[in-house]
Amino acid sequence: MNRRWPVFLLKNLVRMTLLVICISIVTFGLMKASPVDPLQANVGQAALGSMSQEQREKLEEYWGVNTSPVEQYLSWAGDFIRGDMGTSLLYRQPVTRVIAVKLSNSLFLMVMAWILSGILGFALGALAGMNQGRLVDKCIKGYCLVISSTPAFWLALLLLMVFAVWLGWFPIGLSVPIGVEASGVTLADRIYHAVLPALTLSITGISNIALHTREKMIEVMGSDYILFARMRGEKGLRLLRRYALRGVLLPAVTLHFASISEIFGGSVLVEQVFSYPGLGQAAVAAGLGSDMPLLMAITIVSALFVFGGNLAANILYGVIDPRIRRGGTAE
Repeated sequence: MNRRWPVFLLKNLVRMTLLVICISIVTFGLMKASPVDPLQANVGQAALGSMSQEQREKLEEYWGVNTSPVEQYLSWAGDFIRGDMGTSLLYRQPVTRVIAVKLSNSLFLMVMAWILSGILGFALGALAGMNQGRLVDKCIKGYCLVISSTPAFWLALLLLMVFAVWLGWFPIGLSVPIGVEASGVTLADRIYHAVLPALTLSITGISNIALHTREKMIEVMGSDYILFARMRGEKGLRLLRRYALRGVLLPAVTLHFASISEIFGGSVLVEQVFSYPGLGQAAVAAGLGSDMPLLMAITIVSALFVFGGNLAANILYGVIDPRIRRGGTAE
């Protein structure tokens, strides 16, 4: 491996650390500035009004209401560095346990959507670019432009209404069948319940990858070496595989890993529509209920995944492009 790689990785790790710190501070500040009263949101106005002063003080101490924001943040940061994410005020469980359950559900959903959107987006973009100006190019471009301007939650509601309510092909929501014990849930059940949410996320993620791949393919197809290959009789899939693929694969990989952030953002709304018990739904519940330990942990985990995807894309540059392996552009 090139000598510049350790420096490159160290710089990215430092950037990731600073990014996580900034995100945690901003998230904490937004939570403290929220008008939502944590006591009223989780206990209820009626129950809160019927409590004695002593009970109310104990509850305020449990929620840390009377502690200064700086002390709260430093206390949380110190515990987080030691591996203690705190206790969820909504679920009454350690945050690590809640994150583990919710993240496993979300990862199963998002990995399906990520793989599907990458394959279809690259294939459609390459097909459109190789057939610039033809009917197939116009159809793919029109589809991408329509989908890119369509809200994810609206598409989720449409798919839910058509395929779950009208046709009854898929369940309306949840990640497992109702009334089935965890030991009795099979992989087929999880896939069956994740089809519509994953399809929603993949459809919205296809457009950007396809449009960018199309533009890059048009640029590659107009290059001198492609024109020379055509003069030699190369065409179709053979031309794509031997000459055009490497030129469009690198930006496609970049966009595909960068789309992790879009999938994370879209999953919040999609999980709400399909009542899918994942990380996005837990983030909404934590925000509305002022569950600061859980929301802070979800924010940090999400940031690490997004940054990790971008870092993986940069590392894969060296695998795909020989110039980067030789240290031509390590950054």
